[in-house]
Amino acid sequence: MEINKNDLVYIKPNLAIEPLVDNWYAWAHLISPATAAMNIKERHLKIMNSYVQSPMIHAAAVKSPKMLGGPFIDYGGKRVDEIKALISNTETECAELLGLRDDILALNELLKKEAKGYSLTELYTKIPVRLQGLVELMYDVNNNPSFRFFESLLYQTAYYNESLQSFNLFLVQDDDSRSFVLSTPKLPDDKILRVNLPFKSEKIDTLFRMAHKPCLFGEIMDLFYIEPGKEDLFRSFFTTEAPRKYQRYAGEGILTRYFGHACILTETKSTSILVDPLVSYGYESDISRFSFDDLPEEIDYVLITHNHQDHILFETLLRIRSKIKHIVVPRCNGGSLQDPSLKLMFQKLGFKNIIELGEMETIEFDDCAITGLPFIGEHCDLDVRSKLCHRVKFRDGWKMLFAADSCNVSPRLYERIHNVIGDIDVIFLGMECEGAPLSWLYGPLMPEPLARDKDESRRLAGCNFEQSRAMIDVFNPKNVFVYAMGMEPWLKYISSIKYTDESKPIVESNKLLKYCSEKGMDPERLFGEKIIEYSVEAVSA
Repeated sequence: MEINKNDLVYIKPNLAIEPLVDNWYAWAHLISPATAAMNIKERHLKIMNSYVQSPMIHAAAVKSPKMLGGPFIDYGGKRVDEIKALISNTETECAELLGLRDDILALNELLKKEAKGYSLTELYTKIPVRLQGLVELMYDVNNNPSFRFFESLLYQTAYYNESLQSFNLFLVQDDDSRSFVLSTPKLPDDKILRVNLPFKSEKIDTLFRMAHKPCLFGEIMDLFYIEPGKEDLFRSFFTTEAPRKYQRYAGEGILTRYFGHACILTETKSTSILVDPLVSYGYESDISRFSFDDLPEEIDYVLITHNHQDHILFETLLRIRSKIKHIVVPRCNGGSLQDPSLKLMFQKLGFKNIIELGEMETIEFDDCAITGLPFIGEHCDLDVRSKLCHRVKFRDGWKMLFAADSCNVSPRLYERIHNVIGDIDVIFLGMECEGAPLSWLYGPLMPEPLARDKDESRRLAGCNFEQSRAMIDVFNPKNVFVYAMGMEPWLKYISSIKYTDESKPIVESNKLLKYCSEKGMDPERLFGEKIIEYSVEAVSA
């Protein structure tokens, strides 16, 4: 039945919003102006120019399992002229950002040559023009020169250009149709509707509230500009069929559900907490999973563990923004290039009630308290502070730890933490212990590339068996869940991970599962979906 303008409609459960910056899939380092400048020049333009020069090399590399997640455009060696046009457009539309990148490098070079331990006062007049009034020069206590941004001011300049923001709307049909999104710009497609609106637009919230609250089709169509010939595509995003009603947890205990990767929903009868939102769409599949229909209509607290693209996924966060009452983010280190402020970023993107939490700080709520615990490793030894493990303590004393990808390279740290907070009942721990080298994520931010052997040694890696065991021995949990492994097939567009039985993360996590079982714990490596309910008796025990 064709939908008419007077029909009350809902969005379909598999409607995706794919946020873009300058036609590339948006992640946190494309929002903050400084990191965006570096990535557009050192990642996007390099990949596109490489494709134009050797499109068939890219086509071959994309088909190789060993090249998953590499800097290769996935257009089968075709659409070269469109990529050429996109290069030209980027050089024009992003001219200010590209100039900012050049000046960041020039400032690094200035400090390298002229900051020799003497006063930096005279160097302020030599700061490149684009950066004047936006940076502070400094030494560390070893007399190494550096600088920091006044990031709140940086967002008020032309370098934060919302006109570069847009998003695609389309229907996700299966787990296999989307290839890795971070290395391929998004060109026009007959099955995709491009919407040129900034991410803060309330029209996004209006659209995705229709997951549960219907709207007249004519009204929602009038709200968006639909390019000629795309009306039927837009119509296909909607249905007159009402979704199933969400049943909020009403028990006296704690209900926890695993949504895939590091996404955990924990509910009591009065509070809901969602950690690192990354949610699958609703469509038929052989693998059971929770989807957006399994989220409550209001989410009291969203917890963000750290600023990596598989833990801050705008595709999920924008879709559920209207549900979120508070976002809890780790505090940054105050203006360094590699550690942009999450609070500022979320504010600019239209999120409300953002709570910045520091290490060993606690925020108290009606029936729970959330404490930020130190998160070490996994960031290639860079000075990145925007990372926290979260201990959630419920009213009856039950304690959960969401450790994400924290790598226990210093076991004495968690021993000291245990002296303060005591045992943990349930631990969720990431064990993706190989990880990509520094250059895969942070390479565009480096003034000079690292030597290959150094790059390979500094990896985005979580705990191995020995590191995990040390944490388990300290906190003495009743349950241990290995998660954040990127194993689910619907994640490959963002994680590009494919394990075998011989893969190190599988081998190491198998060792941990065996170890925990022998100690009488109840361990599991999570995959797909999982329901974990703790009764009031268990919580009170």
